[in-house]
Amino acid sequence: MALTPFTGTIPDNLLYDPEHDMWVRELPGGELLVGATAFGIHLAGEIIAFTSKPNGAEVARGRGMGTVECRKTLLALHAPLSFVLLEGNEAAEERPGRINRDPYGDGWMARVRPTDWAGERGLLVDAAAYRAQVLKLDPEARLD
Repeated sequence: MALTPFTGTIPDNLLYDPEHDMWVRELPGGELLVGATAFGIHLAGEIIAFTSKPNGAEVARGRGMGTVECRKTLLALHAPLSFVLLEGNEAAEERPGRINRDPYGDGWMARVRPTDWAGERGLLVDAAAYRAQVLKLDPEARLD
C-alpha cells in the first residue's frame, strides 16, 4: 500500500476490474479501450515505461496484456477481460508520462475486440462499486 492516501478520480462512464485496477470503456462497433486506473497507478508508483503485447495478440482474462515499469519494479498488466489486441497505445509507450497524467484519456493502454463480452462483462463493476473498493483499501482516500 502506498504511504500517502490516494487523491484522484474514478469516472462514472467506465467499468472496472477491482482485482487488477484496470478500467474498460465501450466504443462504437463493439470495440473497447482498456487502461490502468489512477488508483492502480497510485499503488504501483509513477510509471516510467509501458510495453503492450503485439497487435493481434489473443489475451485471456487475468493474463498479461503488457508490462509497466515503475521506479523500483516491473509489473505485468493483467487483462480485465479476454480479447484480441487491436492496437496498443504507441504514444503512451513512447511517452509513458501520459499514463500518469491522464490514465482515463490519452493514457489508455489498449484498443481491443472482446472475445467473451457477454460472459465477462458481469465480472466488471461500475464506478460506485470501484469507489467502495478503493475506500475499503485506502479509507483516507479523497475521491474527486
